Amino acid sequence: MPEPWPSPTDRRWNLVTRSSRLRGSLCALAFAATCHWTAARAHDLITAEAAERYLSQANEHLATIRSREPAPRRAEAHAGLARLQDEIRDLLNRDIAMHGKVQGLPSNLVIERLRAAGAPLNWADRLGRYAAPVEHYRTALDLDRKGRRSGEAMYGLLYGTFYDSFRDDPLQSIASEPSTSRVLVELGESFVADHPRDADIEEARFIVAIAHVRLARAGPAVSRQTARARDLLVRFLRDYPDSLRAAAVPVLLEALPR
Repeated sequence: MPEPWPSPTDRRWNLVTRSSRLRGSLCALAFAATCHWTAARAHDLITAEAAERYLSQANEHLATIRSREPAPRRAEAHAGLARLQDEIRDLLNRDIAMHGKVQGLPSNLVIERLRAAGAPLNWADRLGRYAAPVEHYRTALDLDRKGRRSGEAMYGLLYGTFYDSFRDDPLQSIASEPSTSRVLVELGESFVADHPRDADIEEARFIVAIAHVRLARAGPAVSRQTARARDLLVRFLRDYPDSLRAAAVPVLLEALPR
């Protein structure tokens, strides 16, 4: 049975290397959630009650988005809708990972009703799963960069853009490069600067470090990018020595150009 994709609603991640150090290269990195969930039947992942709640909340957010409310209120609605879609897509992706498709009437009802309401979930053929609702996180930031939910929106955009940019190996991007990694660096550094005590700061710093490793491997300015990536990885190891992500730092350092 395939492993479930990590839940975007649970921010406690660990990074597990599947690479062989004997080969001296990074073959793959797999990200798995530390949260536990039971292998319930697909139709149990979204119940009829949950489907009704999801659709009601989505309609509330959409009503605000389409209203003449002040920009900060509409920004909050976009962030709220994105978070809701993230929660739903996580359950659907778990269903797909377990059974190869979405099963159960409530799950399929949510998909169809969201599409009809104008808030469709984004299916990504290249990933074989539903992608992050980055457009709503981005719009929330555009409407209110310093608002009440700006940190959540910035992190959601960073997180979704990163995890949807690769299949198995974070260093093998399937997105437009080097522009995607540059966006990740800009977003991540802004998040770290603006929200230094946020619960997701460790994950954000790690994503930024990986983005710099990508840029170093892609060139140009290889020497400068390599030095920057190495510095960020060493700092991460120093600041989070007990983190499960720290186990991947030596592998990432090995992946840098020499």
